[in-house]
Amino acid sequence: MLKRIPGILIVAVLVLLCVQCAKKGMPEGGPKDEEPPKFIRATPENYNTNFNADEIRIFFNEYIKLEDARQQVVISPPIEPRPAMMPMGSARKDVRIQNLDSLQPNTTYTINFGKSIVDNNEGNPLPYFKYVFSTGDYLDSLKVSGSIKDANLKAPSEFISIFLYEVDSTFSDSLVYKETPRYITYTLDSTVNFELENLKEGTYQILAVEDKNDNYNFNPKTEKIGFIENYITLPTDSTYEISIFKENLEFEAERPKLLKGNQILFGYQGSKGVDSVKINLLTPKPQGFESRIVKDRETDTLYYWYNIRPENDSLSFEVVSPTRRDTLFTKIAEAERDSLKLNANPTGTIAFQENYRLQANTPITEFNKELISIMDADSSLVNFDAEIRNLENEIIISFDKEESSKYEVTTLPGAVTDLFGDTNDTIKSSLSTKSYADYGSIILTLQNVNRYPIIVQLTNEKGEVQHEQYATGGNNFHFRFLKPGKNLIRVIFDDNENQKWDTGNYLKRIQPEEIQYYRDTVEVRSNWDISETFILK
Repeated sequence: MLKRIPGILIVAVLVLLCVQCAKKGMPEGGPKDEEPPKFIRATPENYNTNFNADEIRIFFNEYIKLEDARQQVVISPPIEPRPAMMPMGSARKDVRIQNLDSLQPNTTYTINFGKSIVDNNEGNPLPYFKYVFSTGDYLDSLKVSGSIKDANLKAPSEFISIFLYEVDSTFSDSLVYKETPRYITYTLDSTVNFELENLKEGTYQILAVEDKNDNYNFNPKTEKIGFIENYITLPTDSTYEISIFKENLEFEAERPKLLKGNQILFGYQGSKGVDSVKINLLTPKPQGFESRIVKDRETDTLYYWYNIRPENDSLSFEVVSPTRRDTLFTKIAEAERDSLKLNANPTGTIAFQENYRLQANTPITEFNKELISIMDADSSLVNFDAEIRNLENEIIISFDKEESSKYEVTTLPGAVTDLFGDTNDTIKSSLSTKSYADYGSIILTLQNVNRYPIIVQLTNEKGEVQHEQYATGGNNFHFRFLKPGKNLIRVIFDDNENQKWDTGNYLKRIQPEEIQYYRDTVEVRSNWDISETFILK
């Protein structure tokens, strides 16, 4: 006798069979689309002459978008006002360019899209597609190419603009600050190469600019620039290497303002000459009046301190730098001032080549070395040298150190006196050194040094100097007691012999001092000597 199968069980089996069949026939998906969009046609056609259309339409084989068009799309020569482009939002299969009313006659225009044209689904870019047309009878066909390097860093940033100014009767070097160049292109990826095409015959000034605000001009306060010393003439078979640099601008004080009691803040732009700036109070001074200038350790700021407040509520100052003299005004009021506090730096571990610093929040006017002492672990006094740095408002203490040793620095009351006659409280700092084995070293040999003096530097990957040695001869350098980590090696040719790197100046036609970087990053390890040979160009 057959048992009856419950209906609900039959339904469950049928559902399971349907699911399995559905799974068996379900597609798993094909390979990921990695193909960029393909150009189909354009209206008017690409590379056309006698252009007089109101609109350009460029068609592709699939839906596309324009990404970062403001940065990526370069029109050369620039068209002002800039033409409107679509699609800027929703995807479509064509690019439309409108507002072409301000074209110049007998001019070849290039619209380089960089990597802005991407397919709608996967974002695959169509790299460096360009549309070229001429409002005259022919297309200009000359070109110039080259590469960009950073004068101070191992590699330049992306999106460096290359400007070409036509040298004619109206040309001057100052045009880069206010006029749009004739031709423009970018280094649009991680490469440092550039190429300007569809140029006309003539003489040009070629410049590289870190055009951060995309206005086709040079802003020396925020941007880097590079130039070729001589004008170039097209046609040419030459290629050009351009070093970009940040100019060191002349000091220019901003309007002062009261920060705290007896302390006035002077912001400034440009650091050239800041170490020799003088600030003179023109308002009548009370008897016994004294002042001091202190530079902020991190920002472009000078602090003007005074010990006795003038009777006037409005003060006038004469700010004198090597290149200018300004008269500035500010108002003051009663306000609480800071009291002297000393900060010891470093605390804890101190490196063998590191100095001990006493840094104050109010201006130091004098210090008594006899009230400062350093003792080692055996309670023996350690000899030291000390000096005051007025602009930095700190006392530098240097002494010889042994490995794996402990030191105690004691600063007794009265060791430091500030502008207001206040003195310090007792400060004790416990310092210790590591063993030699905790550090590594780099033994460096240079080859092909063609001139001296040179500065050999180790920097971190941000370009910040960690160690340096100055040399007027020789080719062997030993950097000891290095912390483990990655280092870049560079050689500066100190052509003006002032023992520091000097940047360039565009208007004065001064190129920055040459820096050459070692090809590899060198990783320092504890208790390890690394030998490297740097073959200079």
